[in-house]
Parts: sequence; structure tokens; C-alpha cells
Amino acid sequence: MMIDPQEAGPLAGITVVAMEQAVSAPMCTRTLADFGARVIKVENPAGGDFARYYDDVVNGQAAHFVWVNRGKESITLDLKSAVGVDLLHRILDRADVLVANLAPGALERLGLSPAELERRHPDLISLTIDGFGAGGPLSHKRAYDLLVQAESGVCSVTGTADSPAKPGPPVADVTTGLYAALSIVATLCGRMRRGPGAGTAIAVSLFDTMAEMMGYHLTYSRHSGIDQAPLGMSSPAVAPYGAYRTADGQTVVLGTTNDREWQRLAREILDRPDLADNDRFRTNPGRVAHRAELDAAIGTWCGKHDLAEIQDAADQAGIGNSRYNRPSEVLAHPQLSERGRWCEIDTPGGPIPSLLPPAVIEGYRPALGAVPGLGQHTDAILDELGCPAADIARWRSEGVIGAAYRTESDAHAG
Repeated sequence: MMIDPQEAGPLAGITVVAMEQAVSAPMCTRTLADFGARVIKVENPAGGDFARYYDDVVNGQAAHFVWVNRGKESITLDLKSAVGVDLLHRILDRADVLVANLAPGALERLGLSPAELERRHPDLISLTIDGFGAGGPLSHKRAYDLLVQAESGVCSVTGTADSPAKPGPPVADVTTGLYAALSIVATLCGRMRRGPGAGTAIAVSLFDTMAEMMGYHLTYSRHSGIDQAPLGMSSPAVAPYGAYRTADGQTVVLGTTNDREWQRLAREILDRPDLADNDRFRTNPGRVAHRAELDAAIGTWCGKHDLAEIQDAADQAGIGNSRYNRPSEVLAHPQLSERGRWCEIDTPGGPIPSLLPPAVIEGYRPALGAVPGLGQHTDAILDELGCPAADIARWRSEGVIGAAYRTESDAHAG
């Protein structure tokens, strides 16, 4: 049966159970929720996902948490108790996918190894995100975004030679979460063709994902024997290509990616036929070797012109260009506002602006459900399982589940 894209997302009818912390797994499951999956986030009653408390800048909530947890339901379960584990299995009985990124060995200690999951839930797709992958000398180690970026070489190709840096966004977490979501969608597509069968265990590691992201640098180093130095807001692969100050005190980013663009930049923008005709700059390897000379020429020209004039000239010549923006400037960016990329989502602290998912699917606008409060959906999910109210009350008194969820209005009412 065809799904009406106005009524439900592409993953409507798919239930995902999330045992997750921080960013990588939450990014995976938020992506699935954006496409219409039901995501049940299983949290510890004693605080839940620790990313909830990184800061309190979003109406008392953490920016990281509200970013990657919209559209989910939260249930609190003490998985150190037999009852909590049993309730988890009852939820998994009805689920299609389990996503987890707990500490090394945590799932096995809970009796949730891939083999045990396949035995108890034969049709379940289980995906685990870990730091370094199984079977290596670092497999036992905890791994956070910065640690993996350093270990995989990402920090060595970011910043400058004298000042290596971590990329600002948590790229290890985010790209791993997206690879994980892609792996789940691919597996679900395979099941649509082949029909239901044995459960599928998927493992994605932050280190392997970052090694993939380092593909160009690793390939270059393997075949040249050279570790390229990072160049700040430039690229070791092409030249000229970088950031330049303008006459009105702004920063423009522009450059070339092939020889034809270089000729247009030199002749039509810089009015420097001498550079265009110089054999040292005729091909990209030559321009890379003489990058400093070209940067000086472009920097001198940009320093005599305002940003708008530079961008207009670059656009007319077919040269890529952009303005260097800070986060506060991107918030008001017309490319977002005029295309309706901002929407509003609910959170326990009240509604907040949120960006739509990057993928634009014709005829489907994601519903973008609320960011859940800790344990907000515990009673409703247990009621779905057929748990009697008396049992729920007893489990609450025993600490198997967290305290009854109180809305902000409840809390203010005392």
C-alpha cells in the first residue's frame, strides 16, 4: 500500500528503540524520527541521557540535547533490575530496530549481545555505535568526539601547522550517526525485497567513520609519503583557494578548483594577465607550489574592494565565493529564512526554533515532534504493553522507573 506523503513519513510504521547518550546515536535516531519512525528513548531514571545537562541555555535545557532529540518518546527504566530488563525486552518484542552507543561491554552485561538479541528477537535489527570497532588494540577504550578526531588524524589536518584544531562541529559523532541511519534504512530496504528473516546486527564505529572522512588525506599520504600541513581556511589540494579581508572589514572566501576557473579569476577579476600567462601557475600543482604568491595578489586586490563588489565580480566570472559568517549571523541568514527552513518544535521548556532536516522530499514536510522530557512517556508506553496501573505504581516506588513526569506547568503549579 502506498503511503500518502502528506499523512506519514517514509519510515512510518517503523519502531526504533534507542539506548543512547550524547550525540552519535541520538543523531541516528533523530534522523529516523524525522523520516517518520517512532523512536522510544530508554533512559536511566537517575538522570537519563547525560547530554541533557551539558548546559541550560535553551529555556533551561541543553543545546546539544534539544538539537538531536526531537520527535522521540522517553521512558525511564532501571536496567540494573530484572524487571527493567524484562520490560525492555517486551518493548523490543514490538520493535523493528535497536540503536545503542553505550560504553564498551555494557550491552553484553545486560544480556543484549548480538547473539542474545537474535535469539530473543529474531527479526530485530540491532545497531551498535562504538568508538574503535571490535577486534583491535583500542577496542576497549571509551571514545568521545575529540578523542577519535585526534586518533584518526582529523585534528592534524585542521587549523594550521603550528596550531592544529578540532573542527567546530562534532563531526565524528554526527557523521557516524548519519552512517548508522543510512545502514538501518538500507537494511530495511533489503527486507522489503526479501521479506522478514533473521535479525541483523550492524556495527558502526566513530574511528572507522573518521578514517573514511580522511580518505583524501590518507590516499595522498600513502602515495606521496607526505603529511600535508593544514592551511586554516584553505585547502592543500587546490590553489588559490582561501579567505581574504575586504576593504570594508569583512572576509570573503573564494578560489578556483580547476585551470579554467583560474584563468577567469586572473583575467576577469584581478585583471592580471601576467599571472594567467605565467607557466608556473598554468596548472593546479604549480599554483599549489606557489600558493603564497597567489594569495598575496588576491589579498591585495580584495583589500581594495568591498565585499559586495568582490562577490558581484566573482559571480559574473563564475567563480565560487562566500561570506565568512559567525553562528549569530547564520541565524538570520536569508538563505534559510526565505526558503522557510526554520520551524518550531515543542520542548519541556517551551517551543523553540529548529531547522528542518536537510533532505527535501516533494509532498512531505516532516512533522518534527517534540523534544521529550525525562521519562515523559513512561506510563503511556507501559500502558501500551498492557502493564496494570498497580504494577506501574509499584515499579515506581521500587525505582524500576522514574518519578511520574511533571510538565512545566505542573511544576510551576507546585
